[in-house]
Amino acid sequence: MDTNLQTKFDFLALERNVWRRKNRYYHKSLSKIYRFFIPEKQKVLEAGCSTGKLISQLNPSHGFGIDVSQAAIKIAEQDFSSNDNLDFASADVEDFTYEGKFDYVVLSDTIGYLNDIQKAFENLRDVMTPHTRLVINFYNFVWEPVFRIAKWLGLKQKEPRQNWLSNADMINLLELSGYEIIHKEGFMLLPVYIPLLSELFNGFVAKLPLIKHLTVAQFIVARPIFPADKNYKPSVSIVVPARNEAGNIEAAINRTPDMGEWMEIIFVEGGSNDDTWEEIVRIKEKYPEKRIKIAKQDNMGKADAVRKGFKLAEGEILMILDADLTMPPEELPKFYKAIAENKGEFINGVRLVYPMEDQAMRLLNIYGNKFFSLIFTYILGQNYKDTLCGTKVLRKRDYDKIAWSRNYFGDFDPYGDFDLIFGAAKLCLKTVQLPIKYKSRTYGETNISRFSGGWLLLKMAWLGFLKFKWRLR
Repeated sequence: MDTNLQTKFDFLALERNVWRRKNRYYHKSLSKIYRFFIPEKQKVLEAGCSTGKLISQLNPSHGFGIDVSQAAIKIAEQDFSSNDNLDFASADVEDFTYEGKFDYVVLSDTIGYLNDIQKAFENLRDVMTPHTRLVINFYNFVWEPVFRIAKWLGLKQKEPRQNWLSNADMINLLELSGYEIIHKEGFMLLPVYIPLLSELFNGFVAKLPLIKHLTVAQFIVARPIFPADKNYKPSVSIVVPARNEAGNIEAAINRTPDMGEWMEIIFVEGGSNDDTWEEIVRIKEKYPEKRIKIAKQDNMGKADAVRKGFKLAEGEILMILDADLTMPPEELPKFYKAIAENKGEFINGVRLVYPMEDQAMRLLNIYGNKFFSLIFTYILGQNYKDTLCGTKVLRKRDYDKIAWSRNYFGDFDPYGDFDLIFGAAKLCLKTVQLPIKYKSRTYGETNISRFSGGWLLLKMAWLGFLKFKWRLR
C-alpha cells in the first residue's frame, strides 16, 4: 500500500474509536450481522481490523487482526491486552504471510482502500481451507454524494477516497480469484437510528429484491474453491428413521450401494405399531458382515430419531434415508459424489424435477411445494426447490456446528428438515439441490398428514423470515 495512504490511516486511527461511538448504530448493526454468520469460538482473521473492535466482538477462539496502520494496531494491542485470544500485527493484506489456517476471514469496510483487490483475495487463500468462509462488507458507491455531505457537515470521519465497486464488480473479482459466492445481501438503508423506522427499513425494506441494491453497504459470504482429493474416500453413516416400516427394513440394507472407505447403516425406531423393531433386530443378526447399528428413540418425531442417529454416527459424511424408501437407496451414490467432490456442503434431495409415480405426491402438494420453494429461496438466500424431501447429506463436522448453535432457532421442527436447512444456511454452507426419482410406497402408509405438512411450511417460513431477515432472537 502507498506510504502516504498508510500515513493517512495512522492519523485517522487516533480518532477512530471516537467516530465509532458517534456512529454506534451503524457499527452495532454491522457487528450483529457478522455475529449472525460467524459462530463464537472460531479461528478468525480480520484484514483491515483498524483498532480491533469488530474482531473482539466475534469472541473467537483465536482472533488475528492485521492493518497497515501501525497506530491502529498499537491502539488495538493496548485496548485488548487482557484478551489472550486476540493478536494483532501491522501488515498489508496484499502480501502478508501466515503459517496457520482460519475458519473465517473478515474484510469489513476494507476492500475500497486496497490497491489490488484480486491480489489480496488470492493471497488470503493461503490461510484458508476448503471449509473457510470469506466474509466481506463494502460500501455502496451510490451513497457517495450522501457521504460527502455527511463529511462536510462533520457527521462522518474524513477518509481517503475509495475504489468504485459495484456488487457485480465484487462478484467478478471473487470468481477470478477462485471463490464461489454463497450468500449476498444489502445492508442498511438508514445508517442513523430513528425509532421504529430504522428497524423497519433496515430489517425488512433493505432485503427486498430491488431495494437491496440501494443499501448503504453490500454484504457477501464466499468460499474458496479447492480441487477435491480424488484418492480420498470419506466414510459414510446412513441414518434410517423407522416407524411402522417393518416391510422396508431388509430392502434398505440390500438396496443401499456401498460407498466410501467404509459405510454404516443406523436404524432408529420410534413408537411403531407393527414389528419394525423386531425386524431391525433380525436384520442386524442376519447381516453380521455389514456395519449395522440399532437404537430406539427416547422421544417422538423424526427430528429426534435423526439426532439420535447422528449422535451414534462415526462416519465423516452423514446421510438421512427415510425408511419408506420413496427416495430410492440406489440414488445415494449421487449424494455421496456431490459432497465428496466438494460440489456442495449440504446436499438436499429434490422430488419436483422428474415425473413421479402415480400416488407418490398429490397435485396440491406439488404446487404447494413449488410455492414454498420460492419463499424459502428468498428467505435463505440460496436456491431451495424442495424443503421437505427427507434425504439430506452433510459432513459430520458441519452437523456438529449446527447442533452447537441450535439454541439460536430453538427446538422448533418435529421432522428435522428445517433444523438442518436453517442451520446450514446460517453457517453459509454451499447448498446443492440434487434431483431424485420419487417413488410410491410399496409398504405401509405415510406417517405425515398432508395438511399438517402445509401448516408446518407456513410456520417455518414465518420463523425463517424473523430469524434470517429481521434476525430477531
